[in-house]
Amino acid sequence: MYHYTAIVTCLAVALHFFFATQVARARFRYDVKLPAITGNPDFERIYRIQMNTLEWMPIFLPSLWLFAIYIGDARAAVVGAIWVIGRIVYFIGYREAVAKRGPGFAIQAIASTILWVGAFGGAVWGLAH
Repeated sequence: MYHYTAIVTCLAVALHFFFATQVARARFRYDVKLPAITGNPDFERIYRIQMNTLEWMPIFLPSLWLFAIYIGDARAAVVGAIWVIGRIVYFIGYREAVAKRGPGFAIQAIASTILWVGAFGGAVWGLAH
C-alpha cells in the first residue's frame, strides 16, 4: 500500500484548494469582478500562484505515484512533501512580490524533476530487467 504517498497527495490537493480560496478572497478584497483575471497586481499574483500550481499538478502527481510504485512509497512521500513545502515557499514569496517567487519555484521544480527522473528510470529499469 502507498499510505505515505496518499497522504502527500491529499496535502497537495488541500494546498491547491487553499490557493483557490485565496483567489476568491483576493477577488473580493481587490474588487476584481468575474470573469476578469487582471486589473490589480496584488490579485494577479495570487491568481498566478493558484494557476501555476495547477499547471504543475499534471507533472507532479503522476511522477509522484510512478516514483512510489518503482522506487518506494516513503521516498516518494519525502520528495512529494518537499514539493508541497516548495509550493508554500512559492506562495509566501510571490504573494509579496514577483521577484520573491524564485526560491519556492526552484524547490518544487527540483522535487518534480527528481520524481519524474525516478519514475522514468524505474520504468526503464523494470523493462530492461
